[in-house]
Amino acid sequence: MPGTSHPKGEAPIRTGRLALNLATEPPQSFFATFELKGTASVGELTLTSPLGSVLAALQWSPGEATLRTGGQTMPFESLDSLTRHVTGTPLPVRSLFDWLDGIRTTGGDWQADLSRLDQGRLVATRAQPSPPAELKLILDR
Repeated sequence: MPGTSHPKGEAPIRTGRLALNLATEPPQSFFATFELKGTASVGELTLTSPLGSVLAALQWSPGEATLRTGGQTMPFESLDSLTRHVTGTPLPVRSLFDWLDGIRTTGGDWQADLSRLDQGRLVATRAQPSPPAELKLILDR
């Protein structure tokens, strides 16, 4: 699988580039490189700027979600509220694990197009709730 490396018995680590576009007025865009580790229930998503500085490290486990940025740690009530704080909208982080494994699973209001996953590309869109959003991942090979 593209962007995947996993020592025997461990969850894979996925890396690549992420683009999020929100259909707000004016439109908003968020770009970062990412490293996704762990599982849907216990994991970490590190977002890095194009210049290589860590923008945010999002961590979650059952009943807990935290943001590490600039040497500070902030707790959040949920992974959705954490991703909303970082990107401007809740992201389907838990669903990404299935999608990146080629498993068509529901991502709440998000719909994933897995047709180009073998080329290391994943696109997920959300029409509702507003604002409409598009999430694109390009996995490292």
